Amino acid sequence: MQALASTRLLLLVGDCLPLGKLLHVSRFHGSVRFLSRVDREHGPLTLASLGFKSEFETTKGNKTKPLHQLNAVPEVSKNKVKAVRSNEMKAVGTKKSIEIEAAPFAAKSFSVLGLPPLLIDRLEREGFSVPTDVQSAAIPTILKNHDVVIQSYTGSGKTLAYLLPILSEVGPLKNKPPNADNTSRNKMEIEAVILAPSRELGMQIVREVEKLLGPADKKLVQQLVGGANRTRQEEALKKNKPSIVVGTPGRIAEMSASGKLRTHGCRYLVLDEVDELLSFNFREDMHRILEHVGRRSGADPHGTKSPLERRTERQTIMVSATVPFSVIRAARSWGRDPLLVQAKSVIPLESLPTGPVNLLGPTSTSSSSSSLQTQAAAEGLPPVLKHYFCVTKLQHKIDTLRRCVHALDAKCVIAFMNHTKRLKDAVFKLEARGMKAAELHGDLGKLARSTTLKKFKNGEVRVLVTNELSARGLDVSECDLVVNLDLPTDSIHYAHRAGRTGRLGRKGTVVNICEEPEVFVVKKLQRQLGVPIQACEFTEGKLVATTDEEKTLEAVK
Repeated sequence: MQALASTRLLLLVGDCLPLGKLLHVSRFHGSVRFLSRVDREHGPLTLASLGFKSEFETTKGNKTKPLHQLNAVPEVSKNKVKAVRSNEMKAVGTKKSIEIEAAPFAAKSFSVLGLPPLLIDRLEREGFSVPTDVQSAAIPTILKNHDVVIQSYTGSGKTLAYLLPILSEVGPLKNKPPNADNTSRNKMEIEAVILAPSRELGMQIVREVEKLLGPADKKLVQQLVGGANRTRQEEALKKNKPSIVVGTPGRIAEMSASGKLRTHGCRYLVLDEVDELLSFNFREDMHRILEHVGRRSGADPHGTKSPLERRTERQTIMVSATVPFSVIRAARSWGRDPLLVQAKSVIPLESLPTGPVNLLGPTSTSSSSSSLQTQAAAEGLPPVLKHYFCVTKLQHKIDTLRRCVHALDAKCVIAFMNHTKRLKDAVFKLEARGMKAAELHGDLGKLARSTTLKKFKNGEVRVLVTNELSARGLDVSECDLVVNLDLPTDSIHYAHRAGRTGRLGRKGTVVNICEEPEVFVVKKLQRQLGVPIQACEFTEGKLVATTDEEKTLEAVK
């Protein structure tokens, strides 16, 4: 008999949730099942009322047994099942928390996640056979029509975590049940809108979709970003009739306002790097997009629908490596009963407190917004990175970078600076020392940026010197070294910079080159992120790190 996989059940019942929230995720014989959304008006939530086919069934005496063991003597060792009391999330009012320790949401193949066969075949052709933890958790949840906030460290596969469920329902690879509604849809109607804060991230998402759709169907996705010729984009919309559009808020809102982009029938709205999309620069554009995407014309002619009812007309998916309280607050406003999806957990956002919440558990007691941001940053760091810092003088930073690259024999390097004006000078000095380098920043035109990225990914450029523009959305899996020539302004930016290397479990190194007066900043980042940042120097072509803990602490004081 196949062993029963361990199962996680999190039941939260409290005064702040009138009918409670029940989320049960189980993994049995290689399958993953999720509860679908339940109407609040159907009375108290129970497994029976939900019609949920669980591996567990309550028997007399409130004892729980697996279905296949109801008529058998249970033989479960005490160390297999452990009762845990959880106080990680405290909401207003009193509630009970029951938690059964569970196996991770790790699936061994995409076939158990409910994806269509055609899409699985395309994944295998592209070399994807085993989903990551966050993909295993997010894909079935989105397929069950939940609004979600996906949070996982940079490089963990979040893009595919939302693209695969969308492609399961949109385009030529979708599921086609025999009794499907054959009602024809307007060919000009967009079914999915994906927003990104930068052109680079938008380009990356489009490339991922095109790879899965294949050459014959890649016209079904179109990029709409600022800086490109708008007239040509409008002509391409009319000619190709795409089902999915990927773009920046400014251009999407602009074309929507002009009537050239019809998104009222849109089924999916994805906000990638949602914490960036919440910035003041995107405020007006985001407001228009949220008001129009997925709002079917004629569905509410008298304007009698509540905001909650209007939100049900689309599925909203929010994604980021870091989830500060501003994202949680926005998700509650923009989504319907949204769930927070992480690598090994799925919980209702409504179960979280109304104020800033500690996503990392009881290790920190601070409830301030700044504390939440640093905790979220720690969650966003890839787990396999090594972190170092090297103290040098300002005029020697570029030479230290060169020695760092040679000492680690790094082939693909991203160096971050805070000021755009200094990028060109840094590239000139590296080129003068015989190292292939290029600059990438927002002042470059679209063609120049695309050409630079192509050369970097092809190995023609060894060091890419950039600013915060590339801290998000630049996906170069071969990148083995990130260097901060200027220290980031906070732990959130550090996490996103560091996430350019060590992607999808690969090894990576982060080196911070700083001056003596900046060492206290390194100490602060080390404390906030909870990762060791070792002092190092480059001598005789090697990186020599301080391994003695006391020396490391002394160096950062």
